[in-house]
Amino acid sequence: MIRRRRLLHSLAAAPLAAMLPLAARAQAYPERAIRIIVPLPPGSPPDVLARLVADGVSRAWEQAVVVENRPGATGMIGLQALARSAPDGYTMGIIFLTHTVLPELMGPLPYDTANDLAPVANLVWLYNVLVVPADSPIQTLADFVQRAGAQKNALSFGSGGNGSPAHLLGETFARAAKVQMLHVPFKGPAEAVTGLLGNQVSAMFATSSVAAPLVRGGKLRAIAVTSPQRLPALPEVPTLAEAGMPGLELREWEGLVAPAGMPKAIVDKWNAELFRVLGTPDARARLADLGMTVASPNSPDDFGSLIHKELQSWKQFVKSAGIRPT
Repeated sequence: MIRRRRLLHSLAAAPLAAMLPLAARAQAYPERAIRIIVPLPPGSPPDVLARLVADGVSRAWEQAVVVENRPGATGMIGLQALARSAPDGYTMGIIFLTHTVLPELMGPLPYDTANDLAPVANLVWLYNVLVVPADSPIQTLADFVQRAGAQKNALSFGSGGNGSPAHLLGETFARAAKVQMLHVPFKGPAEAVTGLLGNQVSAMFATSSVAAPLVRGGKLRAIAVTSPQRLPALPEVPTLAEAGMPGLELREWEGLVAPAGMPKAIVDKWNAELFRVLGTPDARARLADLGMTVASPNSPDDFGSLIHKELQSWKQFVKSAGIRPT
């Protein structure tokens, strides 16, 4: 009888015992260095964001947080490495709009965007600037739409490749304006900007961090910004609504994810710390200079819903627009 009681007690305690090491690890976390994988090169907007986050979290947790750049295959190499990492909180990664386009654009990926990654938080919204060469005859958005509508493909726009944010923004704008423009894909965003500066294309939707210095330097002319309010980096440039296209707001997003299966306690710890770091006036000002607006605090479930919604909406858009890989 005594043996049976001991056996029943042991069986009842087994699930709790199995949970204790996990709970203890979450409570002690972090005990060693953490890496944040950025699937783009150094200096890119996701890289700048990751380094700001890494610095703030490292100071708060008194542990090294290292940014590891893993560019290639339109960001798939970096996210594949993240998805295959242990879900222990020591490997995190930056995800952005492009990754919700790739499943439909590229076909089966080496990871499942919806199921192999655990959403932690949407961190920032990014807005773009419709720019033309400084010597372009186009002065306003009305000029732009008029010239684009005068003849099919009368104007061209550049991007970093098929399915890139600049391409998607250009196609979305063309649909809203009811015009047809010629899309010219380049090998990357930097090459697209170089092509615009060399008058190889008529226009481009460039990230404000790239566009602002070139506009201020007189090398490009800003026609409108895609944000709901004017950008601090370019306060003299009107929004699309102010320039004559109300109701059209084009934005990108960037957030933090982890390998699926990471303990909820660690996910929640990251979520809370991220918004503490990004909530400081200094962080907000630095990001605003780059055209990034810190997202309102949101939960992992909120971010997961955003990713799911984006996967569905861009799937439909890619199909209807007939977009194919470069």
